[in-house]
Amino acid sequence: MGEKVLMKGNEAIAEAAIRAGCRYFFGYPITPQNEIPEYMARRLPQVGGVFLQAESEVAAINMVYGAAAAGGRVMTSSSGPGISLKQEGLSYMAGAELPCVVVNMVRAGPGLGGIQAAQSDYFQATKGGGHGDYRLVVYGPASIQEAVDLMAHAFDVADRYRTPVMLLGDGMLGQMMEPVEFPDYQVNIPVKDWITNGASGRPARVISSIFLKPEELDAHCWAMKRKYEEIAENETRVECLGLDDADFCLVAYGTTARICRSVMEKARESGLRVGLIRPISLWPFPTNTIREVASGNVKAFLTVEMSTGQMIEDVMLAVNGKKPVHFYGKTGGMVPAPRDILAKLRVVADDPEKGRMN
Repeated sequence: MGEKVLMKGNEAIAEAAIRAGCRYFFGYPITPQNEIPEYMARRLPQVGGVFLQAESEVAAINMVYGAAAAGGRVMTSSSGPGISLKQEGLSYMAGAELPCVVVNMVRAGPGLGGIQAAQSDYFQATKGGGHGDYRLVVYGPASIQEAVDLMAHAFDVADRYRTPVMLLGDGMLGQMMEPVEFPDYQVNIPVKDWITNGASGRPARVISSIFLKPEELDAHCWAMKRKYEEIAENETRVECLGLDDADFCLVAYGTTARICRSVMEKARESGLRVGLIRPISLWPFPTNTIREVASGNVKAFLTVEMSTGQMIEDVMLAVNGKKPVHFYGKTGGMVPAPRDILAKLRVVADDPEKGRMN
C-alpha cells in the first residue's frame, strides 16, 4: 500500500480501475458521476488507453461490448436514467458472456428525479434490469477506500466468470472526499481464448447472444444458471458486527451502513444490544448469513435504505418469517439521520411484532 491521498470518490474509483488494468472507457455525462469520465479522459491517454465520449448511453454500452469481445479490460459508468438506457446492452453482454465493469452512482428517482444520493436502483441492479434470464454481480461499497479495493476484484470476477459486474454507489459516495490508499494491484488478466482478435491461423470465432434453435438457447440459459450458482457459492461478501449478543439486527448497505454503524454504537451505549449485517455483495445476496441470524436469538430486524424499500424484500426472503422485519427509509436525496433510525429501533424494541413488514 502507498501513502494516503485525499481524493473525491468518483476520481478514486477511476484511478483504481486504471491501476486494475482498465484501458478502455466509453460513457456519456450524467450527474452525479461526471468526474469518472472526466478523470478517465485525462488519465487513460497517459497509460496508453482509450477514452471516448459516446453520442449516447446506448452507443457507450455497445462500444463496451466491442472492446470486451476483443479482450480489453473495459468499463463504463453512469447514473440511474443512463443505466436504464444501457440495460439492453448489459443483457446482450451477459448473454454473450462478456466481462466488463459498470459503475452506477445512484441518484434519486424515478424519472429524472434529483441528483442527490439515493439507493433506489437496487432493484435495477440486482434483479437484472434488462430482459432475459441473467444476473449481474453487484457490489455496494460503504466507503471510498472499499470502492477502491473492490475495483480490482470486480475486474477479476468479471474475467473469471465472463460476466458484467456492477459497482453500486450513490451520489454521496461519488462526491465526498476521503483519504485512500491504492493497493499494489497484481494485474493478472487471464488468457482469453475466446476473443475476436483476428482469425489468422485459427478458425473464426463468433461472439453472440442469439440462438435460433430453442434447444441450443435452452442449454445456454441453464449453463448460465449454473455459472450464477457458482458465483453465489464463491463470491458472496458480507460484514457482520455485534451479532454475538444482539437482540436486534440492523441490515444496511453502502453509505447507509456507515450511518447504521454509528446507530449501533449509540444504541449499545444506552443498553440496547444491536448488531449490524452489511451486505457487500448485493448480488449474490448474503441470504445464508441472514438466515442463520434469524434462526438465533435476535428478536427482530430493521432494514434501513435510502429508498422506499427494495433490499428489504431480499431480507424478508432470507428471514422467511422466522422473525419480524421492519423498515426505515428516506427518499428524494434525503439521508437518514442516526437519531431517527435510533428512534425507530426503540419502537421496534418496545414491540417487535408491531409494524412488521409482511
